[in-house]
Amino acid sequence: MLVALTDPIDPAGEALLRAAGHDVQLPGPDGLDALLARADAVVVRRKLPDDLAARAPRLLGAIRQGVGLDMIPVENCTAHGILVANVPGANADSVAEFAIAQMLAILRHVEAMHAALLARGWDIARAQTATASELRGRTLGIVGVGAIGTRLGEIAKHGFHMRVVGHRRDRSALPPEVEYAALDDLFAASDFIVLACPLTEQTRGLASADRIARMRPGAWILNVARGPVIDGDALLAALREGRIGGAALDVFDVQPLAPDHPLRALPNVLLTPHSAGLSQEAVVRMSTGAAEETIRILAGERPRNFANPEAWDVSRARRQAMEAAAP
Repeated sequence: MLVALTDPIDPAGEALLRAAGHDVQLPGPDGLDALLARADAVVVRRKLPDDLAARAPRLLGAIRQGVGLDMIPVENCTAHGILVANVPGANADSVAEFAIAQMLAILRHVEAMHAALLARGWDIARAQTATASELRGRTLGIVGVGAIGTRLGEIAKHGFHMRVVGHRRDRSALPPEVEYAALDDLFAASDFIVLACPLTEQTRGLASADRIARMRPGAWILNVARGPVIDGDALLAALREGRIGGAALDVFDVQPLAPDHPLRALPNVLLTPHSAGLSQEAVVRMSTGAAEETIRILAGERPRNFANPEAWDVSRARRQAMEAAAP
């Protein structure tokens, strides 16, 4: 069967697909649509069209190489019997460590010291340490305590002796390292707020103007989730006015970040290009995990991380009809 890749995956994942007997192709000169029209499955690393089923009449599965399903039109897939799967937890260590690295860089002024050392000399660079501080004893608020949030809580609590509070829909599922906090309380109490939740209609704009206004004057907000989880205009105003410490942003409403975006001119931001989950180890795990789920779906099996199990019966009926119609 033909597996379409929206973008290259790690060679280990591609090797698994080929060893299972499948053809693996990237978009050619005719673009992704032409490839989707022939594909039996697609491994997803970019946003798919909302009318996916109409463009991909043979498609049996859409498999996210990663966690966030906002790149896949899940409702459209479900209605047409296209199975959706992802690989939750594959990049949890990578994203959690990235958030810790951001907090350390912020408190120890790593970027400012580097620039000062190169441009202005040793003594000026060392002067940055006058306001350097430690993570120990500070409060970390985690919004979305899934695999990433759980790992981040473990590192922060046991590695840095931070107080960790968190918010998730099912508070009974919080790990022991994380105290439950209502969202408004979490924003008001935290020195660092890490957004690690999926993008849904419920989380869109979750970091609202009202909640940003509740943040401590020196607090930082870190977004490793999706750009629209934050009210961008409210955040920009708070940063410009110095009402919060700053923002470390790995994701944005529109990506790549525009060259003239006002965030680029602010001194109290740390910007990275949607790279928190892209360590070498995480990329291998995500690629092989997505390949394994693809192989299961094309073999007629249920995926292990089934995002739309309600599509199963329709999928089975479609598959049987396709097999009966085959020459």
